Amino acid sequence: MIKDIPIIAEQAQQPRRTNPLAHVFDELMNFARSRSLFMLHYCTGCGAIELPPAMTSRFDMERLGIQPMVTPRQADILLVTGYVSIKTLKRIILTYEQMGSPKHVIGICSCTVNGGMYWQSYATAKKLDEYLPVDLYIAGCMPRPEAVISGLQKLIDNIKHGKSDNWKDYYQRYDHYLGNQQHLFGNNWQTPTDVIGEAREYGLFGPQTLGQHTELLESVQKPLQPLEMKL
Repeated sequence: MIKDIPIIAEQAQQPRRTNPLAHVFDELMNFARSRSLFMLHYCTGCGAIELPPAMTSRFDMERLGIQPMVTPRQADILLVTGYVSIKTLKRIILTYEQMGSPKHVIGICSCTVNGGMYWQSYATAKKLDEYLPVDLYIAGCMPRPEAVISGLQKLIDNIKHGKSDNWKDYYQRYDHYLGNQQHLFGNNWQTPTDVIGEAREYGLFGPQTLGQHTELLESVQKPLQPLEMKL
Protein backbone atom coordinates (compact mmCIF):
# COMPACT_ATOMS: atom_id res chain seq x y z
CA MET A 1 0.00 0.00 0.00
CA ILE A 2 1.14 3.54 -0.74
CA LYS A 3 0.38 4.64 2.81
CA ASP A 4 2.80 2.01 4.15
CA ILE A 5 5.77 3.45 2.24
CA PRO A 6 7.93 5.43 4.69
CA ILE A 7 8.46 9.06 3.83
CA ILE A 8 11.98 10.39 4.29
CA ALA A 9 12.00 14.10 4.86
CA GLU A 10 14.78 15.96 3.08
CA GLN A 11 17.14 17.99 5.21
CA ALA A 12 16.49 21.67 5.15
CA GLN A 13 19.03 23.43 2.99
CA GLN A 14 20.79 26.55 4.15
CA PRO A 15 19.28 29.72 2.68
CA ARG A 16 21.10 30.96 -0.39
CA ARG A 17 22.84 34.29 -0.16
CA THR A 18 21.19 36.75 -2.52
CA ASN A 19 24.22 38.99 -2.94
CA PRO A 20 25.76 38.07 -6.34
CA LEU A 21 29.24 38.82 -4.95
CA ALA A 22 28.77 36.68 -1.83
CA HIS A 23 30.73 33.71 -3.18
CA VAL A 24 33.37 35.63 -5.09
CA PHE A 25 35.82 35.79 -2.22
CA ASP A 26 35.17 32.15 -1.29
CA GLU A 27 35.99 31.06 -4.84
CA LEU A 28 39.05 33.30 -4.92
CA MET A 29 40.36 31.86 -1.64
CA ASN A 30 39.78 28.29 -2.81
CA PHE A 31 41.58 28.99 -6.07
CA ALA A 32 44.54 30.58 -4.26
CA ARG A 33 44.76 27.68 -1.82
CA SER A 34 44.62 25.12 -4.60
CA ARG A 35 47.61 26.71 -6.35
CA SER A 36 49.84 27.05 -3.27
CA LEU A 37 50.09 23.82 -1.28
CA PHE A 38 52.84 22.74 1.09
CA MET A 39 53.19 18.98 1.38
CA LEU A 40 54.55 17.14 4.42
CA HIS A 41 55.54 13.67 3.24
CA TYR A 42 55.49 11.18 6.08
CA CYS A 43 57.58 8.41 4.53
CA THR A 44 56.32 5.33 6.35
CA GLY A 45 57.04 2.78 3.63
CA CYS A 46 58.18 1.98 0.13
CA GLY A 47 55.76 4.44 -1.52
CA ALA A 48 58.22 7.18 -0.57
CA ILE A 49 60.51 5.93 -3.35
CA GLU A 50 58.10 7.43 -5.91
CA LEU A 51 58.27 10.94 -4.43
CA PRO A 52 61.76 12.01 -5.63
CA PRO A 53 60.94 11.48 -9.33
CA ALA A 54 57.55 13.16 -8.82
CA MET A 55 59.30 16.20 -7.30
CA THR A 56 62.20 16.49 -9.73
CA SER A 57 62.44 17.80 -13.26
CA ARG A 58 60.74 15.03 -15.25
CA PHE A 59 57.34 15.28 -13.53
CA ASP A 60 57.97 18.46 -11.48
CA MET A 61 55.08 18.72 -9.05
CA GLU A 62 56.11 22.32 -8.28
CA ARG A 63 54.59 23.35 -11.60
CA LEU A 64 51.26 22.49 -9.93
CA GLY A 65 52.05 24.79 -7.02
CA ILE A 66 53.01 21.96 -4.66
CA GLN A 67 56.31 21.85 -2.84
CA PRO A 68 57.62 19.85 0.12
CA MET A 69 57.54 21.20 3.66
CA VAL A 70 59.47 19.83 6.63
CA THR A 71 57.21 20.94 9.49
CA PRO A 72 53.49 20.30 10.13
CA ARG A 73 52.83 23.89 11.24
CA GLN A 74 53.17 25.21 7.69
CA ALA A 75 51.92 22.14 5.81
CA ASP A 76 48.60 21.80 3.98
CA ILE A 77 48.90 18.17 2.85
CA LEU A 78 49.93 15.17 4.93
CA LEU A 79 51.20 12.49 2.58
CA VAL A 80 51.31 9.00 4.15
CA THR A 81 53.38 6.83 1.85
CA GLY A 82 53.12 3.19 2.76
CA TYR A 83 52.31 0.76 5.55
CA VAL A 84 51.45 2.21 8.94
CA SER A 85 52.48 0.39 12.09
CA ILE A 86 50.65 1.09 15.34
CA LYS A 87 53.66 2.99 16.72
CA THR A 88 53.93 5.03 13.54
CA LEU A 89 50.20 5.81 13.53
CA LYS A 90 50.58 7.59 16.86
CA ARG A 91 53.13 9.95 15.30
CA ILE A 92 50.94 10.46 12.24
CA ILE A 93 48.04 11.55 14.45
CA LEU A 94 50.30 13.87 16.44
CA THR A 95 51.57 15.36 13.18
CA TYR A 96 48.07 15.75 11.74
CA GLU A 97 46.74 17.53 14.82
CA GLN A 98 49.62 20.02 14.70
CA MET A 99 48.75 21.06 11.15
CA GLY A 100 46.72 24.21 10.72
CA SER A 101 43.30 23.92 9.11
CA PRO A 102 42.20 23.52 6.40
CA LYS A 103 44.38 20.44 5.94
CA HIS A 104 44.29 17.36 3.76
CA VAL A 105 45.48 13.75 4.00
CA ILE A 106 46.54 11.56 1.09
CA GLY A 107 47.17 7.85 1.54
CA ILE A 108 49.60 6.31 -0.95
CA CYS A 109 49.91 2.57 -1.66
CA SER A 110 47.51 -0.24 -0.90
CA CYS A 111 48.88 -0.46 2.65
CA THR A 112 46.96 2.66 3.69
CA VAL A 113 43.75 1.18 2.25
CA ASN A 114 43.79 -2.38 3.61
CA GLY A 115 47.21 -3.07 5.10
CA GLY A 116 48.63 -4.36 1.81
CA MET A 117 51.01 -7.26 2.11
CA TYR A 118 51.07 -6.69 5.89
CA TRP A 119 47.31 -7.12 6.35
CA GLN A 120 47.81 -10.16 8.61
CA SER A 121 50.25 -8.40 10.92
CA TYR A 122 49.06 -7.60 14.44
CA ALA A 123 51.30 -4.51 14.41
CA THR A 124 49.83 -2.88 11.29
CA ALA A 125 46.92 -0.43 11.13
CA LYS A 126 44.76 -1.58 8.23
CA LYS A 127 42.57 1.41 7.21
CA LEU A 128 43.96 4.89 7.68
CA ASP A 129 40.55 6.58 7.39
CA GLU A 130 39.39 4.91 10.60
CA TYR A 131 41.74 7.15 12.56
CA LEU A 132 42.01 10.26 10.37
CA PRO A 133 39.80 11.75 7.66
CA VAL A 134 41.49 10.86 4.36
CA ASP A 135 40.80 13.08 1.34
CA LEU A 136 42.32 10.86 -1.32
CA TYR A 137 43.79 7.39 -1.77
CA ILE A 138 46.35 6.63 -4.46
CA ALA A 139 46.30 2.85 -4.69
CA GLY A 140 49.09 0.68 -6.00
CA CYS A 141 52.09 -1.23 -4.80
CA MET A 142 53.74 1.11 -5.52
CA PRO A 143 51.91 3.77 -7.59
CA ARG A 144 54.07 5.34 -10.27
CA PRO A 145 54.89 9.07 -10.25
CA GLU A 146 52.21 9.61 -12.92
CA ALA A 147 49.60 8.26 -10.50
CA VAL A 148 50.92 10.49 -7.70
CA ILE A 149 50.70 13.57 -9.93
CA SER A 150 47.21 12.55 -11.09
CA GLY A 151 46.08 12.18 -7.48
CA LEU A 152 47.49 15.58 -6.54
CA GLN A 153 45.71 17.14 -9.52
CA LYS A 154 42.45 15.58 -8.31
CA LEU A 155 43.00 17.08 -4.84
CA ILE A 156 43.77 20.48 -6.37
CA ASP A 157 40.55 20.34 -8.37
CA ASN A 158 38.54 19.40 -5.26
CA ILE A 159 40.05 22.28 -3.27
CA LYS A 160 39.43 24.71 -6.10
CA HIS A 161 35.74 23.79 -6.21
CA GLY A 162 35.33 23.67 -2.42
CA LYS A 163 34.81 19.90 -2.28
CA SER A 164 37.75 18.94 -0.06
CA ASP A 165 36.43 19.57 3.46
CA ASN A 166 37.11 16.20 5.08
CA TRP A 167 39.21 17.96 7.74
CA LYS A 168 35.96 19.30 9.23
CA ASP A 169 34.80 15.74 9.89
CA TYR A 170 37.62 15.25 12.41
CA TYR A 171 36.16 18.02 14.58
CA GLN A 172 32.51 17.23 13.96
CA ARG A 173 32.95 13.49 14.71
CA TYR A 174 35.95 13.62 17.01
CA ASP A 175 34.46 11.10 19.44
CA HIS A 176 34.28 8.52 16.63
CA TYR A 177 37.91 8.93 15.61
CA LEU A 178 39.07 9.09 19.23
CA GLY A 179 37.22 5.86 19.97
CA ASN A 180 39.06 4.04 17.18
CA GLN A 181 42.36 5.47 18.43
CA GLN A 182 41.65 4.35 22.00
CA HIS A 183 40.70 0.88 20.78
CA LEU A 184 44.12 0.58 19.15
CA PHE A 185 46.35 2.46 21.61
CA GLY A 186 44.60 1.90 24.94
CA ASN A 187 42.27 3.93 27.13
CA ASN A 188 45.05 6.21 28.37
CA TRP A 189 45.80 7.55 24.87
CA GLN A 190 46.07 11.34 24.70
CA THR A 191 47.63 14.02 22.55
CA PRO A 192 48.76 17.52 23.52
CA THR A 193 46.37 19.15 21.04
CA ASP A 194 43.04 20.50 22.32
CA VAL A 195 40.92 19.20 19.47
CA ILE A 196 37.65 20.06 21.22
CA GLY A 197 38.79 23.65 21.73
CA GLU A 198 39.77 23.88 18.06
CA ALA A 199 36.34 22.51 17.06
CA ARG A 200 34.71 25.36 18.95
CA GLU A 201 37.15 27.88 17.46
CA TYR A 202 36.37 26.76 13.90
CA GLY A 203 32.62 26.66 14.57
CA LEU A 204 32.54 22.90 13.94
CA PHE A 205 31.52 21.75 17.41
CA GLY A 206 28.61 19.35 16.98
CA PRO A 207 26.64 16.64 18.77
CA GLN A 208 29.20 13.98 17.78
CA THR A 209 32.24 15.96 18.91
CA LEU A 210 31.75 14.76 22.48
CA GLY A 211 30.78 11.31 23.71
CA GLN A 212 31.85 8.42 25.86
CA HIS A 213 35.35 8.39 24.41
CA THR A 214 36.00 12.09 25.07
CA GLU A 215 34.73 11.55 28.63
CA LEU A 216 37.30 8.79 29.01
CA LEU A 217 39.96 11.11 27.62
CA GLU A 218 39.11 13.81 30.16
CA SER A 219 39.44 11.29 33.01
CA VAL A 220 43.01 10.30 32.05
CA GLN A 221 44.31 13.47 30.43
CA LYS A 222 47.14 15.24 32.18
CA PRO A 223 48.51 18.71 31.46
CA LEU A 224 51.81 18.89 29.67
CA GLN A 225 54.81 19.39 31.92
CA PRO A 226 58.02 21.08 30.73
CA LEU A 227 61.01 18.79 30.46
CA GLU A 228 63.67 19.26 33.10
CA MET A 229 66.93 20.41 31.57
CA LYS A 230 70.12 18.98 33.04
CA LEU A 231 73.74 19.49 32.04
